[in-house]
Parts: sequence; C-alpha cells; structure tokens
Amino acid sequence: MLRVTLRGSGLPTVTLGSGETLLFGRSPHHAVPEDDPDESLRTTAIDLPRCAPHVSRLLGELVVGEEIARLRWHGSGETQVSSLFDAPGGARRVTLAEGMSLLLDEGENQLQVMRGRQVSADVFDDLSIEIDVSSSTPDPEARRRPPESEHDADVDATATAPAPRLPKLSREWYVALALAEPWLTGTDDYPRPPSNREIYERVLHWHTYAWNLERAQRVDDAIRSISSLAFGPKDDPFRAGAGRAQNVRFAIGRRTAEVRLVTVEDLEEVERAVSARKVPPLAT
Repeated sequence: MLRVTLRGSGLPTVTLGSGETLLFGRSPHHAVPEDDPDESLRTTAIDLPRCAPHVSRLLGELVVGEEIARLRWHGSGETQVSSLFDAPGGARRVTLAEGMSLLLDEGENQLQVMRGRQVSADVFDDLSIEIDVSSSTPDPEARRRPPESEHDADVDATATAPAPRLPKLSREWYVALALAEPWLTGTDDYPRPPSNREIYERVLHWHTYAWNLERAQRVDDAIRSISSLAFGPKDDPFRAGAGRAQNVRFAIGRRTAEVRLVTVEDLEEVERAVSARKVPPLAT
C-alpha cells in the first residue's frame, strides 16, 4: 500500500493512500466528479496558494494505486519534475506538458511550475510542490482534507489568463528565438548558446533588419530582458551576480525554450517567411 504526501509553501500538508486521487491547481474543485458519490469521496481537491492568473484551474491529477503513483498533467503550461532514487546517477528531471503522464518514483519528487507563483502585478516566480511517495501504511489521523473556502465558486468562475509573453516580432522576440534555437531544434545533445555575433546574424537572416544588434551591448540588453521574464526576479541569473557569462547564457537559452517564450512553431514560421522571400529568378 502506498502513502503519498503533498507539501508546499503556504499549502496544508495532504496525505493520501491507495485508491485515492488528488486534484490540484489554481481552482480545481470543478473537476471533482459529482455524478459518482463513491469517486467523489475518494477525490480531494486543493487550491495552490498565490497562483498566477495564467495558471490552469486544474494543473495536476495525482492518482494513487496499490503499487504506483501516477501524475497526469492537465495544465496548459509546462512543469519540471525532479526526483531522487536509488539508481546510478541518482536523479532524473522530466518536463511535462499538457496531456502527459508520469509514474512518480518512490521518495521525494519536486514539481516546479514555471512562473506559476505571482509575486506582484507583473512579476512571477516558480511555484514549488513536493510529493513524497512511500510504501508505509498511512496513519488515518494524518490524512486530512484542506478546509473548504467560501469563495470556491467565485474562484472557479475565473477564466485562466494568458501566460506572460514577449511581444511577437519584437527585437527581444527575435533574440529569444536565436538564443533558444539550439534547444528548439534538438540538433545537439548538449547545445551551445550562440554568441552575440551569431544571434545578430540569425536575426538579420530572418528579419532583414536587426535593430543595430551588431553592437554586442544591444544583444546583452535584450538577453537581460528575456532572462527577467523567463526566470522572475528571484531566480534571474543576472541578479545572482555569480557564474561565468557563458553558463548564464546557457541557462537562459534553455529556460527560454522550456517556458515557451518562443516555440518550435515560431521558428518554423520565420523560416517559412525567409523561404517565401527567396523568389527564384525568371527563366531566360
């Protein structure tokens, strides 16, 4: 029999046993099955505190079986799951997107909902959740449902807002596309972040106008703006003041792709636009 415990900052500790299901998100109570009383009794729904308005009402569905715990991701944004287990290397990290499922390892599993916690009006940090999976028999006294809020119905009616994005076709958007291109294309097992010159040449290739990005300072300024939006103030590597510049750029390029500030579809779109400009010469 499994025992699964969910913890988080500002979140009441919730412990589940085999046969139970936990729904969590910004306001997941609408997803509790009401037409099946038995299923409803086995299902717990909790609101994650201080969620950003672009976080889905239902983020995750944690189903606890007799021998496995399965996380089904319903959120429109991405999350990273990190876990430690008894194996060579001792760790793994997986990025989940909407519709994906993952068997959780026994022990501690960390979920990072990227840019999921609202700090202020336009500032977001990652939202961290810890899920501990063990084989011990749960203590009935430790199992508790979170208190019901009088405002649940009002929160459920709140529509999910769009996630913060870079203005499409802006200077920062093109720089982000060039910076994240190695991760978007997946052509290298260990992508190298492009240099300032390479970023300038890629933007010029796509747009024919490059906002004076031949000046390295212009590229650096754009990358700082991208980093602030991708990480938030707490984890922004430019605010940390440590580490080599190339390591910082590597982290920003990967994060930009992970949180989908730019996407594979964006890259395909600009490449199609380039192809359309290349009109073949008339036959003579």
